[in-house]
Amino acid sequence: MSLITPVILVGGSGKRLWPLSRESMPKQFVPLLGKQSTFQQTLLRVADRSLFGKPVIATNDAYRFMCEGQAKDIDIDILVEPSRRDSGPAMAAAAAYTRGLGAKAVLALASDHLVIGAEEFLAGCREGLAAVEQGGIVTFGIPPTEPKTDYGYIRPGSERIGPVMKVAAFVEKPNAQTALRYIAEGLLWNSGNFLFPPALLLSEMARFEPEMAAAAEEAVAKAKQVGSTVFLDAEAFAKAPAKSIDYAVMERTDKCWVVPARFRWSDLGTWDALLDVGEADSEGNVTEGPVEIDHVRNSYIRSDGPLTAVIGVEDVVVVAMNDAVLVGHRDNLPRLKDVVQRMSDGKHRAATEHAVMHRPWGSYQDIDRGERFRAKRLTVNPGGKLSLQSHRRRAEHWVVVKGVAEVTLDGKNMTLHEKESIYIPMGGIHRLANPGLEPLEVVEVQTGDYLEEDDIVRYEDIYARV
Repeated sequence: MSLITPVILVGGSGKRLWPLSRESMPKQFVPLLGKQSTFQQTLLRVADRSLFGKPVIATNDAYRFMCEGQAKDIDIDILVEPSRRDSGPAMAAAAAYTRGLGAKAVLALASDHLVIGAEEFLAGCREGLAAVEQGGIVTFGIPPTEPKTDYGYIRPGSERIGPVMKVAAFVEKPNAQTALRYIAEGLLWNSGNFLFPPALLLSEMARFEPEMAAAAEEAVAKAKQVGSTVFLDAEAFAKAPAKSIDYAVMERTDKCWVVPARFRWSDLGTWDALLDVGEADSEGNVTEGPVEIDHVRNSYIRSDGPLTAVIGVEDVVVVAMNDAVLVGHRDNLPRLKDVVQRMSDGKHRAATEHAVMHRPWGSYQDIDRGERFRAKRLTVNPGGKLSLQSHRRRAEHWVVVKGVAEVTLDGKNMTLHEKESIYIPMGGIHRLANPGLEPLEVVEVQTGDYLEEDDIVRYEDIYARV
């Protein structure tokens, strides 16, 4: 049996799960259920090397370092999209890249879905290969458990290859009454995960979206590779129309088949989804973190920071973090995406940024902020190194709280230990690095008339940032 090349699609901002998921740290990197993120769970799902080859991660430049950090010791290729063009161009580029590697079958998986049933998932992939080997594009259909109105549906046809059925039609998200009828008629939820020969996907895309196919192939042909990271050509990729893979190909091709999945699945797209899949108490509540509830029913209560008490409510979602809180009735949660957009338009930092901001070298967290000053806590990973840089409008003062710091300032190198500090004047060319084996923690106090992250001039950077 030929190996399947997994392509894991990592994008999106997850606004419907705000404040836990934000643009700076979307839901696929956050432990929603258990200690691992859904991205990590997806990697583990394709770890059987008797069936799956080396994974390819299709993402953007903002998330590539998170992918590398969470993949840890797993051997991966990263395909970096220079702009967000929806799933159609992303999958076309992934198909062109994996075809160049000699892949015969590609499994395109969303990085932010929940799958319960590892053996059932593997069985579905093996069943789907039979249709792939006969020139088919395979999707995974989920037998509905309730009349969901936020999922698309698949109508299976009568033609079969074993348990795999020819797709008669993809249908859009229905209203509640139509969803009930779809279930009665045997329709399946569309999971948005696909198994296909990469050459076939590209040829079908060339039929229906020739500009998209040509742009993706050109972007791969002109790509630049640094180690295991492949940077798609920006000018070529920008020529691709922004369109989902469903609209671009799947709803138009006559070569699509569906495997009725036997695993449990959720796209974890809403807080209600976490209530559905979480472990509920006798009153139907799912709780996470330091919370205390009393006379609460059918609710999702979570705190990733402050102790949170909720009393005398039902059918609500309460999510408390150190810098943002969500309280909403479950019936009104579809409006959350619009609310987050309004907050973002209003320049509320917490609408898009987490309190902890992750960087390839580690992370930082704001401690305090006021007029002409900003205090941060920096955590630099072992071996991590910030870029050699300067600032035009601010000075900095670093205090080592834990670990050993290697500091470069205007050509001079020095080592600082716990309780030691250094002043970085405005315009000084400097770098902070962690030469040790344990995380380095530094308190940084910035002073000046402009304290945003874009006041930076980079001279050298081991992470190829600009």
